[in-house]
Amino acid sequence: MQIIETSRRKFLQSSVALCVYATSSFAKIPSITTKTSSNKQIKTIPYLCNMCRNKCAGFARIENNTITKLDPNHYFPKSKNMLCPKGNAGINAIYDKDRLKYPLIRIGNRGDGKYKRVTWDEANEYIKNKLVKILDKQKDNRSTIAYCNGEGFNKDEFIQFCKGKIGSNNFLDEGSICLNTKLGAEVLTLGDTTEPNLAGSDYIIISGANRYESLITPDSLDLLHNQNKKLVVLDPRATITALKADQFLPINPGTDLAFCLSMIFIAIKEELYNKKFVQEYFKDFDILKKEILQENYTAKWAESKTNIPAHKIEQITREFFSSSNPLYYLGRRSVWAKNDFQLRRSMVLINALAGSINRKGGLIFGKPFKIPKEEITEPFYNNTQDRFDLDGIVYGSKKGGSWLNFREQVINQTSPYPIKAMFIRKHNLMQNMPNINKTKKMLDMMDLVVVLDTMPSDTALMADVILPECTYLEREDLVVSFNRLEPSLALRNKVIEPLYESKSMQDILKGLGEKLSIPLFNISKKYDEELQDSIEELGEKKAFISGGYDLAELYKKNITTRNKELIIKNFGLKVYKNLKEKGVWYPYITEQKEIFNNYYTYYPENKKYYTIDKKFKVNCYLKKLSKNGFDGVPKWRDEYDFKVSKDSFRLITGRYVFSTQTATANNIMLKDIQKENHLWINRNEAKKLGIKEGDLVEVKSKISTIQIKAYPTNKIHPQVVWFAHGFGMQSKELSNAYNIGASDNMIIEDHFEKIYGCATMHHTNIIIRKI
Repeated sequence: MQIIETSRRKFLQSSVALCVYATSSFAKIPSITTKTSSNKQIKTIPYLCNMCRNKCAGFARIENNTITKLDPNHYFPKSKNMLCPKGNAGINAIYDKDRLKYPLIRIGNRGDGKYKRVTWDEANEYIKNKLVKILDKQKDNRSTIAYCNGEGFNKDEFIQFCKGKIGSNNFLDEGSICLNTKLGAEVLTLGDTTEPNLAGSDYIIISGANRYESLITPDSLDLLHNQNKKLVVLDPRATITALKADQFLPINPGTDLAFCLSMIFIAIKEELYNKKFVQEYFKDFDILKKEILQENYTAKWAESKTNIPAHKIEQITREFFSSSNPLYYLGRRSVWAKNDFQLRRSMVLINALAGSINRKGGLIFGKPFKIPKEEITEPFYNNTQDRFDLDGIVYGSKKGGSWLNFREQVINQTSPYPIKAMFIRKHNLMQNMPNINKTKKMLDMMDLVVVLDTMPSDTALMADVILPECTYLEREDLVVSFNRLEPSLALRNKVIEPLYESKSMQDILKGLGEKLSIPLFNISKKYDEELQDSIEELGEKKAFISGGYDLAELYKKNITTRNKELIIKNFGLKVYKNLKEKGVWYPYITEQKEIFNNYYTYYPENKKYYTIDKKFKVNCYLKKLSKNGFDGVPKWRDEYDFKVSKDSFRLITGRYVFSTQTATANNIMLKDIQKENHLWINRNEAKKLGIKEGDLVEVKSKISTIQIKAYPTNKIHPQVVWFAHGFGMQSKELSNAYNIGASDNMIIEDHFEKIYGCATMHHTNIIIRKI
């Protein structure tokens, strides 16, 4: 915010564009250096990264209260002494000149960036007044307030506050625009989620996941260091992962299911599967066998769908099932096609047929540490209505719902009640979901939009109130359990105090809770007959306290005290001291050994949880799916066929290793590596259209049009184009990201599958012309 510090009265009366770099002394950016000096006070503090979902551990070097360097933490089994490019660039997250610094209230139109700087109390007062009016009009239906939070620490605590304390059933997270179908396929087929043991596998198949280019984590290093494995990659694009594979199979988009069904068919017909494992663990194998053989999913049939030669499919299937520890990798990617749930189910079934469940080199259940949830009293709001976004969805996530189904009902006003307010934390809705114009329309319909964020994202500029959250290096978070094979506890320690007027999520919710508790309680008093009876019986004060209406209850103690008490009570004082000193604890931390060149062992081999004593069944047939008109056993439908009309292309998307969705879009250290995205188009097709490298082209779908520079190449399917997600930001306050490159979600059509309500990102056909 370019603040002109005249008088406060004059400032509040003026219309100020949102620009986070202040010229006042409040916004002085510390100078950053990696040089050390004997004149400086230097200390090192362990922390956990937040630049992607992997949460690697590191040590921050602080010189005179300024972070000057981030180093990997060799104690952590999960991150194995590494920080990726994003992790190293985390230092810019805290010292980004564009970051949000002060509470802000909108004084212009939504999206125009005109805000006034206010105090925290003024911001909370504004929110209170709006919510009182909304809930009064909706007769205390708390579900008229929706909440969302993206992946990361504190999400469960945010839900605890929003759903448990304030009382709304409408909580949404990233799952329905990420990997809910994968998680659901595991839970419904095996009864639990799993962890892939890539390091122990000797034959690995990957469908589309780009582990060497889009997400460099220790899982990727396991692939690299595992010299005994054979790697097969299916992808319409010759990614870095594909180029490092033993076999790369270019495949038609959305047809991976056909490949999997053929593998299952061959394994059953030729009796390649693990008969002992099937006999012991499978349920309804006879139904699976009958359905698969009846459909005759031969390799020749699969070739007609996938464009992969039949002899290759047969060869890979036989090699896979003859290997000692084969693994069909389930991936950590978004949903692509309408058949995604059945694809993930098929992957699980292939692993199970090979006996690669609950064993080394397969899908392992492991044994993570259990951390008890902090207990609070949650009020019962008698007038709160149920969520509606899972209507018409077979399973769905009752925790995070279905974003596209929710949005569709809100903007079409087909929901059973209106959504009048939304609290958005760590979730850039304007860029995260297909069809950006619909997201804007949804937010425009709200009476109150509150955004908690660190950066002035496209979504932040749609807010009525912006609450600046501090970065992960400026706060302590609740202790977390990681990993299943080599479980550990890890603690994000505060490295420095929050800069400017930013606050941790806990402090933000504490302030909101204290401001909202009594006014919202008074609304319930007015409309909730059961509360009225309770007040008559107990008195107002006692009914308030015993009913859990104190929204700030969880924040009577600060996060450091909460962590200390929780850890010592459940794991002991020694563990707590370890977490404060090293950031990590696991039972064998004192026995850690360096093998070579900063490569360590963590657990003794015989102590790793490859196999655990766990009762489970492999469910081949899902009756609930059949009852709802879907296939109880994975099956191919004609609607899954890859079809692109003449002169059109199928748009697929992905990301680079130095990009975490849109969260890192403004990070100048990462922009220095990849400034903008380009449209990958087959070289021969580009030649037909007269398109050369660097030419500006127009890409048009049914819903919108974008412009982007072209990259003709022979490394992509002739009927497919690709460009990376995380570019094309429209917030002018992101000085390193504004209008650079193109946004994929501007043109991706908003289709979603009906088993989990997940957005299907690769169902958009486009046309291209040179500008």
